[in-house]
Amino acid sequence: MTAIATTNLFAVAQSCLVECDAARKVERTMRAAAAFAAGALDRAAAPPPQPIGEPGRPAQPLLVAPRALAQRGLGSEAGRAALVHAVAHIEFNAINLAWDAVYRFRDLPAAFYADWVAVAADEARHFTLLQRRLDDFGLRYGDLPAHDGLWEMARRTADSCLERMALVPRVLEARGLDVTPGMIQRLHAVGDTATIAILEQILAEEVAHVAAGTRWFGWCCERAGVDPADTFQRLLQQYYRGALKGPFNRRDRLAAGFTPLELDRLDALVA
Repeated sequence: MTAIATTNLFAVAQSCLVECDAARKVERTMRAAAAFAAGALDRAAAPPPQPIGEPGRPAQPLLVAPRALAQRGLGSEAGRAALVHAVAHIEFNAINLAWDAVYRFRDLPAAFYADWVAVAADEARHFTLLQRRLDDFGLRYGDLPAHDGLWEMARRTADSCLERMALVPRVLEARGLDVTPGMIQRLHAVGDTATIAILEQILAEEVAHVAAGTRWFGWCCERAGVDPADTFQRLLQQYYRGALKGPFNRRDRLAAGFTPLELDRLDALVA
C-alpha cells in the first residue's frame, strides 16, 4: 500500500468518504485504518466539516425506492446473487457512514474515532468478501439496482452526533442483526454454504458495530443530561413512527448494549 498524503485524521476521513471508485475506497480505508492503528494520524485543527452531501460512490448501482426492487426467492442463483448484491450495497454504505462519523463529529474522545475507524475497516473487509462472492455469480457491485435509505438517515442526523448514534447504528444497522439469521436459515435450505460463511462473519462483527453506536449514544446522552432509554424512544417516535419492523433479535441486541426496557418498548411500537 502507498503512504497516505496527510497525517490529519479528518482530512483522511474526508478523502475516504469522497472516493467514488469502490476498489479505491476500500484501499484508502485499509491504508487509513493501518495508519491510525500505528498512531500516524492526528486530530489537529482542521477546517470544519462541509455540509453533508452525496458520499463518494460509483455511478452504478442505480438507486431506486425500496419498493421498486424486485423480490427474488433464494431458490435460484439469480435470487441468491441479488441477496449478496443487496448486502454488499449495505456494507458499501456502511463504509461511508463510518467515515462520515469520523469526519463530521469533532471534539469527541479519542476512543470515538478509534471505534469508527475500526468499523470502517471492518465494513470495507465485508464489502470485499461480498464482492468476491458476486464474482462467483458473474456479477460486480453496481450491476443491480439498490436503494439509498441508509444515507438518507445520515443526511437527517448530520447536525447531531446523539441522533446519528441512535438512529444509524441502533436502528438501521441493528436491523441486520434481526434479518441476517433468517437469511442464513434460508440459505441452509438451498445449500449455499459460501454465502452463509460470509453472512455469519458479518453478523458476529456487526454486533460490535451496533455496540459502538450504543456506547456513544449513551456518552452523548450523558453529556446532554438526558435519559438514554427515554431519548431513544422519543427519537424512534419522531423519525420512525409506524415504520419499524420486527421481530427483533433480542439475544444479539442485548449483546450490542440494548436494555430489556428498550427492547420491550421496541416490541410495543410494532405490536
